[in-house]
Formats: sequence, C-alpha cells, structure tokens
Amino acid sequence: MDRDADYIDADGFRANVGIVLMNADRQVFIGGRAKAKGWQFPQGGIRRGERPEQALYRELAEEVGLRPEQVSEVARTRHWLRYRLPPQFVRRGSQPRCIGQKQRWYLLRLGAGDSALRFDATEQPPEFDRWRWVEWWDAVHEVIYFKRRVYARALHELGAHAFPEGLPPYPPWWGERMGASAPEA
Repeated sequence: MDRDADYIDADGFRANVGIVLMNADRQVFIGGRAKAKGWQFPQGGIRRGERPEQALYRELAEEVGLRPEQVSEVARTRHWLRYRLPPQFVRRGSQPRCIGQKQRWYLLRLGAGDSALRFDATEQPPEFDRWRWVEWWDAVHEVIYFKRRVYARALHELGAHAFPEGLPPYPPWWGERMGASAPEA
C-alpha cells in the first residue's frame, strides 16, 4: 500500500485538513488555483498514518510556504465537517471510491509578514498562483459552489474564536448565495 496515499474512509470520504489563515486585521487568505479560475483556502489530504496536525503543517508548507513557527493555532473544529462531491466530480474508476471529503478545519493566525507567503517552497507544481486577503465571509462567496456550505460551517464555528465580540454580519449577497441567514452548525 502507498504510504503517501490519502486516507479514504469506509463511507467514501477522503480525510482532509482545511486551513483558515488569518492576518492581524482578521482578514482571511484565499489562494487562486493555479491555471484555473477558482479560489479556496489551503487544504489537502491526510495521508495514511498521518495525524491531522501533521497534515496541517505539511499542507501549510506545501501550499503557502509557511513554517509552524510563522503561525499560531487559534482554534480547530470540534468534529469532521463533510461535503459530497457533485456526481460529475466523482472518479468512477478509482478504488476506493471517493464521494466527498471529511475535513478537520484549523484557524491559524499569521505571525509573519505577507512576504513569508510563497508558492515555490516545494518541488511539486504550486497549488496557487495568486492570493489575496478577504473579509471573513467573502471566502464563502469565492469558493466553488459545492464547498460553500462546508466553508460557511467552518467559518461559523471558528469565527467564535476570532471574533469573541460576535461574528461579523453576513454580507448582502448571503441570502441569495446561501439560501439562508445562517449556516448549519
């Protein structure tokens, strides 16, 4: 068995970490997918035998070039957050079959300057080719449609630690884009 293979559970969900990287102004990092239109938070699969915290720091280094000492953990989700892939994204011939992702989300505070963000820190092709800081809820608007609910749930849970005075108000587009005033907990 390939030790570097991502772990897919018996229900078909690939174990994954999601990273919400926050700056001193409580804005969050979103990266533009290399050679694609999409934007997302750094994230990636948990390899067999790897703990979520190990995957967190490996993905942080691979995707945005940050080392553990350049960030501090603010919070993590209590449970796995899951989403299903739309049928057209499910790879029919792969075994085990992956129907979606279960993610452990981490909120990290950047303790270094923006110049510490690098996409050339590994030998693999970069995940991102552009990036920007956005307001707390704006990442939900920017991400591909089938990830919006899991992003909203992660930000809602983690936001209590980033904004102890209360979460920022939902933006004007929230109701139309999300179909509800608040995400599922």
